[in-house]
Amino acid sequence: MGRPSATCAALAYNRMIHFYFLALLFSPCCVAPVSETFTVSVKSPVSVQRGHTAILPCWLTSSQNAEDMEVRWYQGSDEYDTPALLYKEKAFDYSSQKASFAGRVSFGLKEETSGGLQAGDVSLKLEKATIEDIGTYTCYVSSSVAYSSASVSLTVTETGRSPLLSAVMKDDNKVNLSCQSDGWYPKPELSWSDNKTALTPANVMFSRISAGFYSVHSWVLVSSPSEVSCSVGLFNEEPKEARMRLENPSSLQEESGSSAGWVAFGTLLVFMLAAFGALYFLYYRKKGNKSGNDTTDGANLTNIPEENEPLLSKATRQPAALLEASKHYVNVQLVDTGNPLIKMKDSILRDNADAKFPDGDRVTCLTAVRGSPGFSSGRHYWEVSLEFFDNEQKMTLIKKSWWIGVTDKHEIPHDERLSPTTKNGFWFLSSCPNQEDTLQFSTEPETFIYVQSKPKTVGVYLDFDNRKLSFYNVEEKCLIGSLAAEFTGELFPLFNPGKGDIGTMKILQRPVQNQSINT
Repeated sequence: MGRPSATCAALAYNRMIHFYFLALLFSPCCVAPVSETFTVSVKSPVSVQRGHTAILPCWLTSSQNAEDMEVRWYQGSDEYDTPALLYKEKAFDYSSQKASFAGRVSFGLKEETSGGLQAGDVSLKLEKATIEDIGTYTCYVSSSVAYSSASVSLTVTETGRSPLLSAVMKDDNKVNLSCQSDGWYPKPELSWSDNKTALTPANVMFSRISAGFYSVHSWVLVSSPSEVSCSVGLFNEEPKEARMRLENPSSLQEESGSSAGWVAFGTLLVFMLAAFGALYFLYYRKKGNKSGNDTTDGANLTNIPEENEPLLSKATRQPAALLEASKHYVNVQLVDTGNPLIKMKDSILRDNADAKFPDGDRVTCLTAVRGSPGFSSGRHYWEVSLEFFDNEQKMTLIKKSWWIGVTDKHEIPHDERLSPTTKNGFWFLSSCPNQEDTLQFSTEPETFIYVQSKPKTVGVYLDFDNRKLSFYNVEEKCLIGSLAAEFTGELFPLFNPGKGDIGTMKILQRPVQNQSINT
């Protein structure tokens, strides 16, 4: 009788275990890990310009709601504890945030139609990107039972300034052309062309300043006359280009005409500030020693070839040319049109600091002034002083913002959208914003010129019949540069005092009996 009782007990026990196993199998706690499992996906790499906003895409492939999850973005491999962004318990946690990201990060959308956190989009929005932001970012998402992560590579770029071209005349109609541009990140690509074929430069040098940006400098020896361009840009971006037309010095006076806006640099010498003193000294020391060795002493010159030595030549200092130009001196008068954006008294001109400029900080035709008389033939020369006395500093300074040249406009258009270039009837030399050692012509594209010292007085020489406009540094008695163009109709002197500059510009007047410069 005992055996049947034991068998029934065993069967009851087995059924109880069976039902307990089924209960565990179908209970919610067992199926939760399956429903909560997710995978993080990203899109990499990401590139953004410095100062702009970057979106680092990251999302849950199952499009699960991420509002109740923890999202952590951190830079590098060892900054988990100091994240760029930390979201948990449905709120941002800034207690351990890396200081450099404060106020610049939030959730973004990987695309405009994204549903945000509710749709599993946990993308990082990084504003005002800096060079220091470059690196690898980890998108780490976790829930109570699962986690996943992936990395995004961020590159921050900076587009530098337009190339600056300078020319040094050599023997046998050769010209050593230099191209320099700075403010780039990462290293830019530089190329030369003569409109027909690519030119091989003598060298391409890079340097990096403390802010992390790159400067590039290159030079090439070309024949004159020729048209040469230098392009600088980043990979997969539109490059910036500067173009120069080089003329034979002997042909400039005989030239019957050329395209408006091309720069005649046959007698132009522009040199680099940093290297000038040392190279000039070493050149004459080497010449005095009459040594057959072409190498120079000093490690700081090892990367500069002899062709690039910006030596003072007869083409630069031209007291005779300036004296000849000054024989055609004319007293130019300002035409007062009652423009409220400028202040004018006799021959003195400046901007009206109290005025509200509709064109913002840009210098446009709104502050330009025409002079009289007009010219339709002959040779004419006038001078403009850029020196002024600052009462606060008790010293003489040089004006920073200005245009000086000619125009074919009988009335200056009051249109800030008008591009004042040679193609539109404006031929002038001007200061270059934020570059005190540089001037520029109103060509299209712009032509930039390095200068050793800022001119205190600019001499303007219009040779209408030979279609040539030249600008001189009067104190240095040297040519700054010349423009060759097809002048038609009547030309008028042009002036612009710029804006945001307390300095004045003064059109110098001379007695009729003293119409030549004292050399």
